[in-house]
Amino acid sequence: MKRPIYTSVFSLACAAFILGCGSAGPAGGLVLTPVENIDAIPVKVAELTESQKKNWGHLDLVSDTIPGMSVDKAYKEIIKDKKGKKVVVAVLDSGIDLNHEDLDGVLWVNSDEKPGNGKDDDNNGFVDDIHGYNFLGESYNEQLEYVRMLRLNIGDPAILAKAKAKLDGEYTKAQQNKQQYEQILQAVKGADAEMKKHLGKESYTKEDLAAVKSTDQNMQRNIAILTQMLSIKETIPEVLKELGDGLNYFTEQLNYNLNKDFDGRKVVGDDAYDWNDTDYGNGNPKNRVDDESHGTHVAGIIGAERNNGKGANGVANNVAIMSIRAVPNGDEYDKDIARGIRYAVDNGAKVINGSFGKSFSPKAQWVYDAIMYAAKKDVLFVHAAGNEGADLDDPTNPNFPNDQENNGPEMSDNVITVGALDPNYGSELVASYSNYGTINVDIFAPGTDIYSTYPNNTYEYSPGTSMAAPAVAGLAALLFSQYPDLSASQVKKIILKSGLPVKTKVILGGNPSKNASLDEISTSGKIANAYNALIMAEKVSKGQLQL
Repeated sequence: MKRPIYTSVFSLACAAFILGCGSAGPAGGLVLTPVENIDAIPVKVAELTESQKKNWGHLDLVSDTIPGMSVDKAYKEIIKDKKGKKVVVAVLDSGIDLNHEDLDGVLWVNSDEKPGNGKDDDNNGFVDDIHGYNFLGESYNEQLEYVRMLRLNIGDPAILAKAKAKLDGEYTKAQQNKQQYEQILQAVKGADAEMKKHLGKESYTKEDLAAVKSTDQNMQRNIAILTQMLSIKETIPEVLKELGDGLNYFTEQLNYNLNKDFDGRKVVGDDAYDWNDTDYGNGNPKNRVDDESHGTHVAGIIGAERNNGKGANGVANNVAIMSIRAVPNGDEYDKDIARGIRYAVDNGAKVINGSFGKSFSPKAQWVYDAIMYAAKKDVLFVHAAGNEGADLDDPTNPNFPNDQENNGPEMSDNVITVGALDPNYGSELVASYSNYGTINVDIFAPGTDIYSTYPNNTYEYSPGTSMAAPAVAGLAALLFSQYPDLSASQVKKIILKSGLPVKTKVILGGNPSKNASLDEISTSGKIANAYNALIMAEKVSKGQLQL
């Protein structure tokens, strides 16, 4: 499921304040970044500029004191004008805006298929799959997996009991969050309207609020509320949008994700728990509604057209994005994910990005088999670690899919699981929402407030490990493009080994009393770095370095 970060510091700060007020190698001598100096880099004090905010994931830790992936440095000093070989990257997600101005030039095209004729021209088993495939049909909203399991009585009694306990807790929590957001939204709207009337203008700043002198308790309360909001977001319209989005999110949770009586799959027409029922879906992997923006944002992080004067630059400069619509507004089905992986592999993808995850997976073996199938075909699978701020090595915090069972040995060597970074180098480096784990999380990459493509030729900031994974998928595509002789296993090892090790203790799950170094919360102990990875890739490609 694509989980927005609405249980964040924003909502908690809002609630605390308002409720407290009584409201309801290449040539040129290039060398790897000297890792011994990493922990001596000063913490950046100044706020990011607008340009840095839009591009922080591509900046360099040493020169900018911003923990990006050194993408800009890699292009300037290593890649330059070299395009390399085109690499197909499958975005296994919610569908993509195929008409987006920053993506339409980098879409994968199935040249053996004739569009719109209702035939399987290339005999690959899928009709009219020009840019990928849609395994969701016309469905959009869905239940979470454990809610479906309860509705359909899937699983042994112990698993179902666990599912019921989780549903009871999450449903109550969603009700409380919805009520909280309604109260906060009403309070901010009211304070905003009164302040506009008092000041006689439609917009105002923190300085304007500070200049208001009044002994009226209601006005003082309005000033306090609005000042608090402007310490979290830059403008009140941004605050209202965030609150509105949050309210909508919790409402959808109650109406669909956590509603035991809802059946989003019936419009698709298949039995989602029957592997042999494959006559479903269609060849249109475009997003169905504007709010279905997740896949579009992910695709832009990987391969938005570079240096075209529009929006954002993707990490990779020579990719073909294959859209596979398999992730609904709720938990994905194991069958769709397994079939989506196999579709990507069989149709030429070299990298598959999976920015999704769930805590129950009744048909996990189907996905494990698909991942191992990808490994046999030398395809890399990059997966988001998840946004619960939890230790995935704890058996009570499972996150599917993964590449091992019960913290055992890896079943394949083609999976990279990615945690998320904030742009704040230092103790707050790891995003408070990011999952972690020495067994289950391989590496960290920029994930918070990443600027990328949104439907209808727009661009937005979004946070999450969903944004960190495509940064690494783009890096993998860049390595395959420049060094096509490398295997998926080699590219995985290069990315993990070439990252920057940070020994400083970082806060975990937003709890200052809980901290660890990166090597205690991930397999590599590092943050991904494109510059170092390209140098290492060249050495491996030339046989100068054994992994």
